[in-house]
Amino acid sequence: MEAFVIFLALIVTALLIRLFAGEMDADRIDQYVRQRGGKLLHKRWAPFGKGWFGEKKDRIYEIRYRDKDGNIREATVKTSMLAGVYFTQDRIIRQAVPLESPGRSADENERLRKRIAELENRES
Repeated sequence: MEAFVIFLALIVTALLIRLFAGEMDADRIDQYVRQRGGKLLHKRWAPFGKGWFGEKKDRIYEIRYRDKDGNIREATVKTSMLAGVYFTQDRIIRQAVPLESPGRSADENERLRKRIAELENRES
């Protein structure tokens, strides 16, 4: 009976350590994305994700985030306490739609200048 209690205590301890490491990973990944102007949208632990073979210490996550340009991206992320955060397979899954095309605001400004000049000429 005593061996079973010790075994159970070891299992519970291992689970608690994994949960703690997962929370620290989430914070580390979120901070990494925010420092680059993005926002983390979704994170999922992927123990057998891309690059898992041969990894002993890094944990692997599949994430979805919005980058600083507004694009929605998906990436595989490896992280650990001492190694930092490494992105692989980072790809855009939805391109951001620009609010204005670069030439459009200049054209709009020119049109408004002409309209203002017309209105000023009428008043004179």
